Amino acid sequence: MGQGKVVSLEDRIPKLKEQRKRKTNRRLVLLISVFFLLIICVIYFQSPLSHVGKISVKGNLSLIKKEIIEKSGISSQTNIWNMKNEDIEKKLLQLSQIKSVTIKKNLPNKVNIEIKEYKQIATLATGTSFSPVLENGVVLRNNSIKALNGPILTNFQKGKYLKHMAEQLQQLPSEITNSISEIHYDPNKTDSYHILLFMNDGYEVSATMRTLADKMVHYPSIISQLTPNVKGIIDLEVGSYFTPFKSKGEQKDENQDSEG
Repeated sequence: MGQGKVVSLEDRIPKLKEQRKRKTNRRLVLLISVFFLLIICVIYFQSPLSHVGKISVKGNLSLIKKEIIEKSGISSQTNIWNMKNEDIEKKLLQLSQIKSVTIKKNLPNKVNIEIKEYKQIATLATGTSFSPVLENGVVLRNNSIKALNGPILTNFQKGKYLKHMAEQLQQLPSEITNSISEIHYDPNKTDSYHILLFMNDGYEVSATMRTLADKMVHYPSIISQLTPNVKGIIDLEVGSYFTPFKSKGEQKDENQDSEG
């Protein structure tokens, strides 16, 4: 039977004391570190360092940065940790131009606001003034948009018809909306949704807002079957048929007949 090395209790005590001392020192260092970390956190939360220092705004077209920031309620006095993104997003969505908004915090004190605006779908003519019409049917007044895009809408008033018109235009491909010069609201006894479209290629289209998006997608196919030099009215209200414009001679004869 082999003999192991026997260590006396007197030899082991110094080693045990050293181990306990190292453990105690590690605990002390950990406690001191946590203590100082807490102090730093308290100082940070109580100091301007925790307040919003920079606000970035992206995606705005018709809205100016200052207007968005003011509506959000964020300022240099706002504590970035007390901010509730959902509340700020709700405030910004109250602006009729904003379709969606995302708020992100970039520590230590930066806030990013990224918005998506409703597209301009048409231009409303009211007397001698022109205003952008958004895809949600909202008409912008006193706005900063310099370019007015889309078909010009005339005889339209705010309300369900204008909103319905915007919804129909939104469904059309851009190549179709770009080919429309003007849209006149032209209600009659049988159809309060009746409209007249004046096309850039010289044709006119008689249609109803109810089925405009469904029928106007076929416009390129329809005009491809017509004689290019013969312009006229394309009726899309019920079916689809073409009536050439009357010549000046025909109009003159009609006037003479009516006078006679």
